[in-house]
Amino acid sequence: MGFIEIISKRLFHISITLPKILLALLLIGGCTAPPSYDVLIRNGRIMDGSGEAGYIGAVGINADTIAAVGELSNATGLVEIDATGLVVAPGFINMLSWAPVSLIEDGKSQSDIRQGVTLEVFGEGWSIGPLNEGMKKNQEETQGDIKFDVAWTTLEEGLQFLVDKGISPNIASFVGATTLRIHQVGYEDRPPTEAELDSMKILVRQAMEDGALGVGSSLIYAPAFYSSTEELIELCKVASGYNGMYISHMRSEGEKILESLDELIRIADEAGIRAEVYHLKQGGKVNWPKYEAVVAKIDSARQAGLHITADMYNYTAGATGLDASMPPWVQEGGYEKWAERLQDPLIRARVIREMKTKAEDWENLYEAAGSAENLLLVGFKNDTLKYLTGKSLAEVAAMRNQSPEETAIDLVVQDGSRVGTVYFLMSEENVKKQIALPWMSFCSDSGSLAPEGVFLKSNPHPRAYGNFARLLGKYVRDEKVIPLEEAIHKLTTLPATNLKIEGRGALKEGYFADLAIFNPDEIRDHATFENPHQYATGMVHVFVNGTQVLSEGEHTGALPGRVVHGPGWKQSQ
Repeated sequence: MGFIEIISKRLFHISITLPKILLALLLIGGCTAPPSYDVLIRNGRIMDGSGEAGYIGAVGINADTIAAVGELSNATGLVEIDATGLVVAPGFINMLSWAPVSLIEDGKSQSDIRQGVTLEVFGEGWSIGPLNEGMKKNQEETQGDIKFDVAWTTLEEGLQFLVDKGISPNIASFVGATTLRIHQVGYEDRPPTEAELDSMKILVRQAMEDGALGVGSSLIYAPAFYSSTEELIELCKVASGYNGMYISHMRSEGEKILESLDELIRIADEAGIRAEVYHLKQGGKVNWPKYEAVVAKIDSARQAGLHITADMYNYTAGATGLDASMPPWVQEGGYEKWAERLQDPLIRARVIREMKTKAEDWENLYEAAGSAENLLLVGFKNDTLKYLTGKSLAEVAAMRNQSPEETAIDLVVQDGSRVGTVYFLMSEENVKKQIALPWMSFCSDSGSLAPEGVFLKSNPHPRAYGNFARLLGKYVRDEKVIPLEEAIHKLTTLPATNLKIEGRGALKEGYFADLAIFNPDEIRDHATFENPHQYATGMVHVFVNGTQVLSEGEHTGALPGRVVHGPGWKQSQ
């Protein structure tokens, strides 16, 4: 072979081999290039929701998704947040929210976002749908300070209305058993006919396929009070077919709490459905010793194979209306009939007698509170009565030179509403014990507000501004009732698992990027019963679906909230 031929062959070999070498070098370089994310949160104490102790690490977010969780030491981000000294947790789940109306007024959801809440769960008996034309008209006619057109019919349409308007948190809902009953039976004290019950079951089926989480009830209030156990079982059987949950404000949280638990457990058993107790408590001092029996009954049901859980708010007072101080029979037919009856002297006298008496067949919160001093009047519809906001029923009665019972009746008639009322009912010792229960989640049982505008026309329960921060500050850090990692679990993964929500409630790759980032040494509630419109502090950053809604403790104005669907929605797609 000649010299020229040898050189030509070697050059040809080099020309073939060199690109391969370059490609290999490029591939090697690509493997070692640091990963990049839209958002990188560095140096935080990662608490992923599992209940395990945290570790120092990072979270990478791309679009609306958690792309990576771990050390990520070489990673970069288009936006980088140094979370040194902060806890990085999944966004919190509010198991009982009354935020629909407040979100219509202000979608920023300030009081909850500033506590790390990224999912508001609605549906305690009443839900935003399904509605009929009469229900729509009634809603518009009975609105309080916040006015709006009811432009939807189904539950799905109502939730989508909020999202289309623009909201910061995600939202989800149970379908309300009270709403279903009003839709078909109205406010009458009677069982539904077979046709009406069938229609209610069809409405449950539609709601579950539209993404409802299950069926929610609130059985101390008329007209829900008129529902039988059997009626509720039939509705829950439909929800069970879609892997939904039954969640209930039980018929009693006081005198008949054990019997009411029996009813919830029976519904869970016969309908084959998971069940949760809304805002578990032992209301009324005489009932505080029932705590152990309540827990034993729930634990026994769980050991027998039923999935029974509970949620709570972290205060010794509840909040509802003066309707919870009066017997359900006087409220049959709705507010107008109720107010009309209260003006009849004979009926009025009977109601006063029953308000003063320990009730056998209904939940009398007036009697459970012990005295009129323990009832705080916080929400009036009538502007001429708003000057009474924040006063106790005893104070207003003294101002009017009336008995507290007469005053309560007159206020309901004069205000054109049930009158928002705080009841001091619970034991602080029992609150602490409940927080430590392994099957306990948390709720605000309130709207999500702001200390401005129309919201200042009423005094909410301080839980609207402080429930979740109060757990992490007062009960976890200061009083050490439970460890921080356990509290995070109960605010995130536990409720998401109970609700069968996919892709939320944990810091995991592929999950939606809902995050709460806070200073564990500084987080605390400030709202009080005397001055409730005060934001909690210590929450530093919050992300919803990968969008930052809280930055350095201030709201960004972003409105990335979406509807979160229950397990039935996926089945129907």
